[in-house]
Amino acid sequence: MHLVAGLETFLYVLSSVLLVPVIIGLVLLVFWIVIFFGGFLREYLERRRGRSSTLERYISTLNSETSATDHTHDLDIILERHLQKTELDLVKSVDKIRFAIRVGPALGLMGTLIPMGISLSALAQGDMPKMAGSMVTAFTTVVVGLACSVCAYVMSLIKEKWIRADMREMEFLTERAFRKTHGCCSHPAREVEDAVS
Repeated sequence: MHLVAGLETFLYVLSSVLLVPVIIGLVLLVFWIVIFFGGFLREYLERRRGRSSTLERYISTLNSETSATDHTHDLDIILERHLQKTELDLVKSVDKIRFAIRVGPALGLMGTLIPMGISLSALAQGDMPKMAGSMVTAFTTVVVGLACSVCAYVMSLIKEKWIRADMREMEFLTERAFRKTHGCCSHPAREVEDAVS
């Protein structure tokens, strides 16, 4: 019986200690969402004007690769590697905001349950001011966590749409650059497939 009571006390103390890191995590998450939203808003305004910094950087690198003459024989491999690397970087940029989608509700839930335990303990001791303060913390953290998650989800949906459009355009530009450089009508790999079929 004493062992169970000791374990319960240990878990209560541990959860109470975790409240501070959870609140700090939520504050950092809010700042991160605000910073990410600034970059998101800038990209939105650029795309409204018909510009895409991602495509501009890709076109610049693509031109430098196709203008080189020392590796013309393996240009298709180089362009394919560059295309895959750029697409992977775009996917990683979305993973950052997806992280906030999952972490926000988790931190909010932890920030709700921990103060509720403290609040119940204060209620048992008849400490009403402490109970009220803990309940305010509980409801505030869950609201902030869910708000961060919703904002991150909306931005991720729009950003994924932009990335899919950029990927299609990059694939087109890569294929066109290869055909223009070699003066042929199709990719060598496609010619082999046609010959086999």
